[in-house]
Amino acid sequence: MDKKTIDMVNRIMDTGRMGYACVYPSDGNAMGEGNPMGKENPREEYLIATTPENMADFIGKHCDAHRITVTDVADRPILEASGGLINGSLEPGMRTKIISRLAQIQKGEMAAGEVLQIERSKSDAYFAAEDRAVTMAEYGMECGMG
Repeated sequence: MDKKTIDMVNRIMDTGRMGYACVYPSDGNAMGEGNPMGKENPREEYLIATTPENMADFIGKHCDAHRITVTDVADRPILEASGGLINGSLEPGMRTKIISRLAQIQKGEMAAGEVLQIERSKSDAYFAAEDRAVTMAEYGMECGMG
């Protein structure tokens, strides 16, 4: 695992808000390495920070997508963006923050900022490695106690 992956996952976790985003292409073709299931399910999956600013920047950078869905890490829906509409049961004030920032990006009044995102396959590998390290540490503590 490379340092860039570790750093990005840590930056996402440091926000205190993270979830998964799926980007469905408008042309129906697969879009890059994040495509988990081949052509029968053409989408990109990412781990992202789910702050209002980051989600607005993420949507702004994927403006050509047919649909974007964002869930929390337990796969509970946060929002869905499609056809210029944002749907979902967002926390109070979050929808306003997202729409306000996204409108500025779409009008060209501001550029989308750096998006805290990483391909889901890379984040899954990070968390699997973290689980292995914890298991080994617990095993080592258990063996040392006997």
